[in-house]
Formats: sequence, structure tokens, C-alpha cells
Amino acid sequence: MITLVSNPAQLITVDTQGENIKRGKNLALISPLYEHHLLIEDEIIKDFIPFHSTKKIIPDRIIDVKNKTIIPGLIDCHTHTVFAGSRANEFKQKLNGTSYEEISISGGGINATVNAVKNSTFEELINLAKPRINNFISQGVTTLEIKSGYGLDFENEMKLLKVINKLNAIYKIDIIPTFLGAHTFPLKFMGSKDEYLSLIIDIMLPTIWKNNLTVFCDGFCEQTAFSALQIDKIFSEAKHLGFNLRLHTDQFTNIGGIKTALKHNSVSIDHLEVISEDDIKLVAKSDLVCVLLPGVSYFLNYGYAPARKLIDSNAIVALSTDYNPGSCNINNLSLIMNLAAIKMEMTFEEIISAFTINAAAALLLNKKIGSIEIGKLADLSILDTQDFSEVIYNVCKNFNYMTIKRGEIIYKNETDQ
Repeated sequence: MITLVSNPAQLITVDTQGENIKRGKNLALISPLYEHHLLIEDEIIKDFIPFHSTKKIIPDRIIDVKNKTIIPGLIDCHTHTVFAGSRANEFKQKLNGTSYEEISISGGGINATVNAVKNSTFEELINLAKPRINNFISQGVTTLEIKSGYGLDFENEMKLLKVINKLNAIYKIDIIPTFLGAHTFPLKFMGSKDEYLSLIIDIMLPTIWKNNLTVFCDGFCEQTAFSALQIDKIFSEAKHLGFNLRLHTDQFTNIGGIKTALKHNSVSIDHLEVISEDDIKLVAKSDLVCVLLPGVSYFLNYGYAPARKLIDSNAIVALSTDYNPGSCNINNLSLIMNLAAIKMEMTFEEIISAFTINAAAALLLNKKIGSIEIGKLADLSILDTQDFSEVIYNVCKNFNYMTIKRGEIIYKNETDQ
């Protein structure tokens, strides 16, 4: 099928000139086109056609987007969208001065959600996740990463990964599962941490790989979670099996996670709120994608990752919501973008690159999606505005008019039409 997406006010291509990534100052280059139609053949971007071109195009379908802006489909590359239960009471505790780490030590935090997940069936978890995923799609998200990590035993980690894979089969967007068994230590293993490490390394990882439940293994390197040495052991086995690696690190303390990620050639390092100056220099020289999560800093009311220093040092920076029930109960991408602008000093253009091509790189999908370039998949968000900057300026307002995945309209906002 030949589709012509016609008459956009702006076409924000995030063109990478074939590099499929934006590093340092290049994050600001989003390569807008004006007075160009977009030509799609089946699910592939085929051409950009000037409004006044004499080239004869006979499309099977025309999608008129007059006075609207086309951007690449948004990619939320770090979320914990599948969970059960509420942690509103913990939020009250935080506002009364109790730290996130103190709540975790007392048996709350991640372990509270773990208990809720254990008490939920497969079908209940599917039904809890559906409205959350629909909400992301309505905002123009075409690819969504979801982590496990609220099981923390063999049975429930497998259950979560199977739920995420089932959701990927149900929805037309790409839902990417990530194994996060090394999220924190279950309460029953607090006195025998080596036993839980063995469970991850000897049983969970081989079973997940054998059953093709995911190609990503993540971990949380933090004083209240896993040490750099423990992550090193997990990553050594995961890498041996063939997993691609990602790491939560430097959220509250710097305990060597970044060097461990570099040692194992991780795809991304996520959080980085307390990254050191020396480590900024290290990651800037690497191909690690630095996934920054300003919603967590807002929700927990602590420092933001140094996006400006990272970008100015030539690092690869991506953004994500980190949507989860405890440290960031925020699933609004506009708010995350606004926080990145105000609190992390990112320009509007850098924010778009960080939520598209670099977020795709964090999932190893940047050769297929993340920018509007000839030969890539036609994953698009159509914004009901003549300028993309309105999305970041109008905090929490959803400007997405239409979500297109692989050339197919999967969402359309019929309000006021």
C-alpha cells in the first residue's frame, strides 16, 4: 500500500545522516522539513515529496495532516509498567521526610510491589497493564520497554516476562521485555544474598534465554540493592549466554556501576543522578546510552542527572519516564520533557532526539526506528500543532492527534473532530 501523509506544517525528521544516533551537540540537530509530504510504502518510509513537486504519485491512501506536525514515534525505553498494588502511603511517608532507601530497608519500596505481584494472576496483571499501555499509545508512543523485577523469585519473574510478551502480542506497538531479577534482594534472602545470586545466575538466566523471553538483562547497582561485584557476576553469565546488558546505576550513590557497565559493554546506563565528573568523561568516550529519568528526581525530590554536562562532553543521552509505582508514578511524556528542559537544561531539540533516536539506541532498535529517514519503519506521532515545541511548553497537555506504527494508524484522537 502506498500512503501519502500530506500537508504537514512541520516534518521533524531527526535525520542522522545514516549514523542512527545523536551524540553531544548533534542532539540539537532535528532536521525539520517544511512544505514536504511524506511517502510510505507498506510499512517503510520511501520519500519526501515537496508540495510543489511535479512527480506523479498515485497513493492508495492519503492522510491529510494540514496544520499538524509529524515527529518520529516516541520511544519510552525504561519503564516498569507491569505492576500491581499502590504505594500511595509510601509517597506520604516521603513527603514527611522518610527517604526512599529508609522505606526499602523497612520492607517497603520494591518489596511491597513484589508482594502485590505475587498475589496477582497472569490475567490480572494483563488487565492492569492494558490501560497504562493505551495511555502511552495515545501520547504517540510506538515502542515501549517494560522490565520485570517485581517478582524476585523464579515463578514470578517468569510470570512477569510472560505477561510482557503477551502484551507485545496483543498490541501493535513494539513492547520490549527486560529481565530485572537483580532489582533488589527479596526479604527472605537478606541473610543469604549469595543464594539469590545463584538463583539468578544458575536458574533464571538460562531459563529465560532458553525460552526466548527477552534479550535484555538489567540490574540495579546501588547500596540498597546489588554491589558492583554482584552485578559483575550476573553480567558475566548473562553476556556468556548472549543477553544484551543494561544497568540502573548512580541513582543515590556511586559504587562502581559505571565501570562495571563499561567492562561488560552494556548498551545503556540508566539514572546517573550522582555520576562523578571522572565518570562523565568515561561515558562520553564510550558508546553507552545514558538514559536519564527526570521524573524520578521530581517524584523523590532530589537532584537531577547532569544532562548538560553529559551532552557538552559528547555523551549519548536519552530520556524516559521510568514509570513505576514507587519512585516515579508518572506516565506523562510531556511532563518528563518539561522537566528535562527546566531542571536539566536540555533544549527542546535535544529532548526530541533523546525521546526518539537515542531512546531507540538504548533498545538496539536505532537502525529501524527513532528517526524519519528513508528505509526506516514508518513509526510516527502526528501532533495537533504547527510547532513541536508546544508539546514541551504546554505541560501535561497531550498534543498527539494520531499514532502510526509501521505505516498503520493505530490511534486517532477523535475529540473535537
